Amino acid sequence: MAYQHLANLDVTGKRVLVRVDFNVPLTAHEDGHRSVREDTRIRAALPTIAWLVNHGAKVLLASHLGRPKAQEAEFSLRPVAEHLANLIDSPVTFSEALIGPSVEAAVQRLRDGEVLVLENTRFEAGEKKNDPALCQALARLCDVYINDAFGSAHRAHATTDGVARLTAERAPGLLMEKELNYLEARLAQPEAPFIAVLGGAKVSDKIGVIEHLLPKVDRLLIGGAMSYTFLKAQGLGVGSSMVEDDRLDVAKALLEKSGSKLVLPIDHISAAAFAADAAYQIETGAISEGLMGLDIGPQTSAAYTQLILGAKTVVWNGPMGVFEMPSFARGTFAIADALAQVTRSGATTIVGGGDSVAAVVKSGNAANVSHVSTGGGAMLELLEGKLLPGVDALRVA
Repeated sequence: MAYQHLANLDVTGKRVLVRVDFNVPLTAHEDGHRSVREDTRIRAALPTIAWLVNHGAKVLLASHLGRPKAQEAEFSLRPVAEHLANLIDSPVTFSEALIGPSVEAAVQRLRDGEVLVLENTRFEAGEKKNDPALCQALARLCDVYINDAFGSAHRAHATTDGVARLTAERAPGLLMEKELNYLEARLAQPEAPFIAVLGGAKVSDKIGVIEHLLPKVDRLLIGGAMSYTFLKAQGLGVGSSMVEDDRLDVAKALLEKSGSKLVLPIDHISAAAFAADAAYQIETGAISEGLMGLDIGPQTSAAYTQLILGAKTVVWNGPMGVFEMPSFARGTFAIADALAQVTRSGATTIVGGGDSVAAVVKSGNAANVSHVSTGGGAMLELLEGKLLPGVDALRVA
């Protein structure tokens, strides 16, 4: 797909609208003030912001925050703008609206290299509807459009899709370009052996991904609660483990289609209760009645590790167990350790999805893999082979 590259744009003196992902957690204080609690997503956008500032652009930043039903103060981006001002040297101002005369006036006052943070995009009812009038109002604010919000690229909203198509000069930001380099370019023709590791709760969430990846992978390793649906489809006892009974036929069909490619756990860490302090045991094969699987077992961890260590490309989405509880985190952390080890051997390793990212961070290996994706839903849709609206809108003829 043909994109313009940010480095090739002349942005000096131009108004540049950047769609960023500043959907970060806030802390409410007793005095009513709110502050940013965790700023990973803000820091991820800093390279693009810095490049634009250093090249003399007038920078407008647009993002959603939470799921407001109206213009609720608790979802204002003002605290985010205040936090950003402490991270960069350039002046940062805040607009109490996304569009309108006050915003246009604020843009007119911007000097080259200055930054204006616009109010929550979802305060405008037309954002999620990709309303043409809103798109046109946004397009009037800018000369150049940049999308650096990969985590929102699977949504056809006004600030991710519509305004881009109305802007003559448009391009992915540096973060978006990195995401596309790993998730599109490198996975289009992955270096073999190619291993995919999928976990999480539901088979239904990953059916499209499995079907799209099966022809490409050498092995597809399954863990998490979704594995129990596959095991039950094979006729194995899974005790009281979480199972999607309405997906058993789908799971059986995928197993038949996959041949030896789809690999399932051979042992489990099981317990009688979903609780951090629950007594647990290791079970091989079937899971006993009254017990539920909460993690892959040591034999499975060892087998999966060996397969990963022999790979040249690995993509991981979804934990192997309830990693938030220490008793059931070993399998997930074993995968993270294996990815770090094979990365050091020269393999390309990609981690994505909220829980997987949290797990690789908690394991201490976030800096030891090739790429940690900032988009869960967007990554899954790319792995399904879908075209993301926010990416498609960046194409140039």
